[in-house]
Amino acid sequence: MTASPPPDPGSGSRPTSPVSPSGPDDPRCPACGEPVAVTADHCESCGTGLAPVVASDGSHGDGPSGRDHEELNLGLVAAISDRGVRHDRNEDAVALATTMTADGPAVIAVVSDGVSTSDQPDQASLMTVRAAVRELLAAVRSGSDLAEASVRAAGLAREAVVALTGPSGEPPAATLVSAVVTGDTVTLCWLGDSRAYWLDAEPRGSGRQLTRDDSLADELVERGLLPESEALTAPEAHVVTRWIGADTDPSTAHVTGFTPPGRGVLMICSDGLWNYEPDAGKLAALALPGALTDPPAAAAGLVGFALDAGGMDNITVALVPYPLARPEGRGE
Repeated sequence: MTASPPPDPGSGSRPTSPVSPSGPDDPRCPACGEPVAVTADHCESCGTGLAPVVASDGSHGDGPSGRDHEELNLGLVAAISDRGVRHDRNEDAVALATTMTADGPAVIAVVSDGVSTSDQPDQASLMTVRAAVRELLAAVRSGSDLAEASVRAAGLAREAVVALTGPSGEPPAATLVSAVVTGDTVTLCWLGDSRAYWLDAEPRGSGRQLTRDDSLADELVERGLLPESEALTAPEAHVVTRWIGADTDPSTAHVTGFTPPGRGVLMICSDGLWNYEPDAGKLAALALPGALTDPPAAAAGLVGFALDAGGMDNITVALVPYPLARPEGRGE
């Protein structure tokens, strides 16, 4: 993925299964048990590589790295991130959390795609999802306004990404799409061209795209210069115009609320998936009905679809069946 500066001021170009952590405020290395910094990518004591993971109770910590193919399954939500066929590394990242509120279960999912033309895109996406999921989880637990919290999460992600800037001064950058599902409301926030979709259980093969890309392709379509089918195959299709990084204001992040019309699945993904099938109805046909009852298998099927179609980019998808089921063994 490449990037261009925002429309104002100018133009231009962009773990394996989780382990149980000790908690969001006291992360420890899963190998040796020594404390590790929240932003650390390896343990200073034993050298184990670290990547974000979450537990089914919503706590968040760090576990062994394995980002070429990462699978997360929290029951209420599942995700897979894969390097794809053509890339040397996975520059996507995903983080998930679940928690209980007075009104029932809540789910948080965050996907980020590092901007390949920037510095350290793999670390930029990792820091983006780490910062965002922690802020959103804290907001859900405290009962804070989730739209405001989503903008704060984007701001904290920006701070984490800017902190990665090395001696060269070249700023890292990444896209962001976050979803918080509580009760009958989905709160979405995004910058860039990672997307959110709603996939209807009935009628089969129906759905809708819930986000709008910050990309040159989208601008060409909006201005009537190219039809969507041609814009998506144009060389500049995946040049993003907003992102998480030093030169974008996180207050410009898009935030919207969505009330699911009935039974279905919320899907958030990077362009490594939707580039091969942008149509919501066709994505619903691929994912359903399996995603309603077995989101890990459905996520694997969607990633497999993208790999079979070419796997030209990193592929990340998270699936949240709706309505949320109360986790077994949890009381009011």
